[in-house]
Parts: sequence; C-alpha cells; structure tokens
Amino acid sequence: MIENLILSMIELFKGMGYFGVLLALCFEFVPAEIVLPLAGFWVSNGEFNYIGMVLAGTIGGTLGPLTLYALGRYGGRPLVLKYGKYFLINEKQVNAADAFFDKYGAGVAFFARFLPIVRTAISVPCGMTKMNVWKFSIYTFCAMLPITALYVYLGMKLGENWEEASALFSQYMTPIIVVILIGIAAYAGVKLYNKKRASAVDK
Repeated sequence: MIENLILSMIELFKGMGYFGVLLALCFEFVPAEIVLPLAGFWVSNGEFNYIGMVLAGTIGGTLGPLTLYALGRYGGRPLVLKYGKYFLINEKQVNAADAFFDKYGAGVAFFARFLPIVRTAISVPCGMTKMNVWKFSIYTFCAMLPITALYVYLGMKLGENWEEASALFSQYMTPIIVVILIGIAAYAGVKLYNKKRASAVDK
C-alpha cells in the first residue's frame, strides 16, 4: 500500500525530469532504494541520460539529509525523537548514530552512509554537534555519488526487473562495507594513538 503510494509519487516526479528525481530524493521518507533503480530503468528506456540521472540523484541525496541535519542542529534531540518518525527514524537509530558519531567524529558523515541502521540517522548528531554545514554537505555528496551511481546502474542493467536492485546492491556493497569498516578501525586507531601520544607529551 505504502510502496504503491510512493511509486505513484515517483511517477509524478518523473514528469519534472531530472529535477523531479532530485526533488523526490529531498524527502527522506521516499526511499532512494526505490527511486534510483527505477530511474535506472528509465535510463535503459532512453528517457534519460545516465550521467545526468546520477548527478540529479546525488544532489537530491545530499539535500535530503540536510533536513535531518537542520532538525538536529536547531531542534535538538527532543525534537528529533518527537518528529523523527516522519522521516522513518526511531530512537534506536538515533542512539546508534549518536554513539557512532561520538566514537569516530566528523568523518562519519561520509562513512556512515554505507552502513545500515545509522546511515539515515547520522545526519542528526552531525547537526546537534553543529558540524560545519559545508563539510557535512561535501562528505555526504562524496558518499552519495558512488551509491547513486551503483543503484542507477543496477536499475539500468536489470531493466523491468529493477526492483531486484536492492538485493544485488547489498551483494556489491558487502566488500565495500568491509573495506570501510577496516578504514574506520584504522582511523580510530590513529586517533587513539595520537591522543595517547599527546597525553604523554603533556606529562
């Protein structure tokens, strides 16, 4: 029922061309997992250009998280917990995102986009800590670019079977996530080492 409603909305946005796809992704309650593969299907039909669709999807996927960033920055945790459900975010996700941000710092605005549970909610602690909005936007854009490119590509290759893209996406993303987790661990290790070294110097 809800998925059919979302598909109807997406078809409406399709009439606006690339801007429509960009606009659809500005709403966090519209899943990119549906929009982007479907956009890839439109590309396979010759209705749109792949590069143009990836660019539109990436910009939309960057603007969308800015709403949650603003909610965290100007509303704080109470407002997020009260209205987060309208963005498909629950308290568990917010708590996980908070812990992730506290542990790894501003870089999570990039890394967390590839991880389940925290990838949507991570915008909230970024806002609450008043992370520089330009830095947040650049990190988000850089993360959304490969994600968008892969989803659109899969939808393009699958054609009428574009709905299978999410399952395939998970398979492709598994090795990428492993690399990212290793990168996060290395980043945390270097950060901890530098902190201990600084403490030793102070003594």
